[in-house]
Amino acid sequence: MDELACQDLVERVTDYLEGVLGPDETERVNRHLAGCDGCTAYVDQVRATVRASASLPPEVPSAQAEARLLDIYRTWAAERQGR
Repeated sequence: MDELACQDLVERVTDYLEGVLGPDETERVNRHLAGCDGCTAYVDQVRATVRASASLPPEVPSAQAEARLLDIYRTWAAERQGR
């Protein structure tokens, strides 16, 4: 099994933390983390960010913002149907 580069780990971090990587990929990530302090710190930082953001209350858009988003979506949907 080949070595995992730091950039490859960064691209897989979400899947790694969500536990959706296969066993071979998970092992590659674990081996890389065992020898790379920078990536270990990065994964720890992402974990902490996920935990912190999970405790934030949901934001509810204002009626004006919601109406604007709906207009944007409807315009986008109409343009896609016209293709």
